[in-house]
Amino acid sequence: MTSIASVTLEVADPTAAAQFYQDAFGLDSSTLRLRAGETPTDGFRGFTLALTVSQPADVDGFFASALAAGATQLKPAAKSLWGYGGVLRAPDGTIWKIATSSKKDSGPATRTIDETVLLLGVEDVKASKQFYVEQGLSTGKSFGGKYAEFKADDSSPVKLALYKRRGLAKDLGVDAEGSGSHRIVLGSTGAAFTDPDGFAWEAAA
Repeated sequence: MTSIASVTLEVADPTAAAQFYQDAFGLDSSTLRLRAGETPTDGFRGFTLALTVSQPADVDGFFASALAAGATQLKPAAKSLWGYGGVLRAPDGTIWKIATSSKKDSGPATRTIDETVLLLGVEDVKASKQFYVEQGLSTGKSFGGKYAEFKADDSSPVKLALYKRRGLAKDLGVDAEGSGSHRIVLGSTGAAFTDPDGFAWEAAA
């Protein structure tokens, strides 16, 4: 089974980005890799990284530390039909969503991340899902042409999911238009490839 072996963000200043992610979310290179890259990019990069936590207090805690470390708020943390969460943009331009399905706290806030999900915004969910199946990924939950996710093995740093590009942009509170580099490269346990929406995968070292 092919799965994600690594997630690498291309940033202007890897040292500053590493400090931000450590201060904001407690993330290190075991979850997120960084490398220097200034390939032109404009507007929505077509993806978000989402941190799933257990309760609203945890969302608020990560929100506060991210803002203090230099993040910009795109959507304030708030209750919704599905739970509680908000959206931030890191100083390097990457959009992060922090959310929980719970609407009430069950205890003191923690710095525990239950799951990290990479949501790719794609033009055609069904076609992209089929493409990834042909690359050796195994599907998990799927909701027609709106959403699909893939199974990850125990060594995968994140779970991969697909969402309609315009729907994802709307959920994040940004304009769907964008061009140039995605500024993200995924490490594959299989061969290198590029998907229909231009997201690059490289064979893991």
